[in-house]
Amino acid sequence: MDLRGISDTEKQILVFSFYRDAELRGARLLFNLIGHIKDADAQVKTSKHLADETRHAWLWTKRITELGGAPVHFEDGYQRRLGLRTGVPKNVIDLLALTVVVEERAQSRYNSHAALPGVDAGTRQVLKAVTDDEHWHLSWIEKKLREIARAQGEERRADEVLKRYRDIEREVYATIAADEAELMRS
Repeated sequence: MDLRGISDTEKQILVFSFYRDAELRGARLLFNLIGHIKDADAQVKTSKHLADETRHAWLWTKRITELGGAPVHFEDGYQRRLGLRTGVPKNVIDLLALTVVVEERAQSRYNSHAALPGVDAGTRQVLKAVTDDEHWHLSWIEKKLREIARAQGEERRADEVLKRYRDIEREVYATIAADEAELMRS
């Protein structure tokens, strides 16, 4: 994609499209998880979480259209890059650990964006809405991960998987941050 000469609004639309893509792919991850987690509490929480992720995608879509744009489709977004590096999760512990790592990044990214100078009121409103949900997402997913790992005698493996995914995620996010820095320079 040639980024020379694009306006600040077009840059925002690209960034918000990136967020939208990550939310949609996060929803896909949760949709996969809901088929593997059987207890009633997890079914309820996963359903709510899934609804939040799709609502987040809608909030970003709405913000993009408010700016006069349309969502940009990404073949090579954050979740795709991460999935190529982590591979397909093999069990519930892997799915939950990957979800924790993705939610940690979402929360961090949205908080960083909100702290930038000059964020407009409409964008700030979306950032607040999605960030408020991320706190709950992280809390329940991490608790469920620990609960299942403990029940399966897999606490050490859960810690190892989290560490592995976090290491991979930092590397993947560095490539995204570099792409975004290039976008802002153009």
